[in-house]
Amino acid sequence: MTYLEKAKFDSNGLLTAIVQDWKTGQVLMCAFMNAETLKMTIETGKMTYWSRSRKKIWLKGEESGNFQFVKEIRFDCDGDAVVFKVEQKGGACHEGWESCFSYKVENNGAIVTDGNKLFDPEKVYKK
Repeated sequence: MTYLEKAKFDSNGLLTAIVQDWKTGQVLMCAFMNAETLKMTIETGKMTYWSRSRKKIWLKGEESGNFQFVKEIRFDCDGDAVVFKVEQKGGACHEGWESCFSYKVENNGAIVTDGNKLFDPEKVYKK
């Protein structure tokens, strides 16, 4: 069986991609891929996604320089989600955090930031 045979894309042609740091196991981000970006990722070794908001292919790091280099790929049993273990260059989060999961819910329901801020998005994205 090949990866394209294992992949079960949803009705929009997308697959959930969960991204972890290959050394620490920290979850860095969650994004979506279509068949084309999954193939591009496997062929190039650089994480490439489908941006639902921009409706276009998105090479992680194309603007920021914070590329993700694939070290390992694992499908879940159903084939509808994939875990990528990557070597992350810089922060994974477009807000400058090491991980997109830097917002922690406290016992009282309040949200606090709990992560490492690695860059200033105002300087990196210059919009």
